[in-house]
Amino acid sequence: MSNPFDYITEFESALAAYTGARYAVMTDCCTHALELAFRATEVTSTEFTPYTYISIPMMLMKLGVRFEYNEVEVWAGSYYFQYTNIWDSARALYPDMYKPGQIMCLSFGHDKPMTLGRGGAILLDDQELYKQLKLMCYDGRDLNIQPWESQKEFKLGYHYKPTPEEALLGLEKLGQHDAQPKYKQYPDLRKISII
Repeated sequence: MSNPFDYITEFESALAAYTGARYAVMTDCCTHALELAFRATEVTSTEFTPYTYISIPMMLMKLGVRFEYNEVEVWAGSYYFQYTNIWDSARALYPDMYKPGQIMCLSFGHDKPMTLGRGGAILLDDQELYKQLKLMCYDGRDLNIQPWESQKEFKLGYHYKPTPEEALLGLEKLGQHDAQPKYKQYPDLRKISII
């Protein structure tokens, strides 16, 4: 391909079709996918399970999102952030998993349903939010403008883009992976201090 970003676009299209979402935005990791979702939807408070990875409360603290832990102890594949339509689906990737109105964030890291070494994605069905998330993921860049220096106005963005190599590997593995939602016993974060 002449433009390496084409692999990312192709993987995003294949991922959306596989999961039943209208759109997919590939990111460099699931925590950054969640961060972009929280930033774009301007969530100010939420509740979620204390049995998850430590990066989740750290990310929310960085954003200034108030949170409490709820009583959800066991989850496989996905869990929901209350008062939002955001899901942490780091341990799920199966056909037609997407439900309308959701913002589902995936992980392609170690020990996930489809391991690419690193990477994540956001599944959604809102076109305007999709456009906003794409800009946010690529430093505010409009990928249709090449070279990037030709773009004269940028919205605030973040350097959370994936690599074309991860996208190419995703194209090879998608549908060949173990589609069973994964369960992992995480520690109770209520017993851990973040200083």
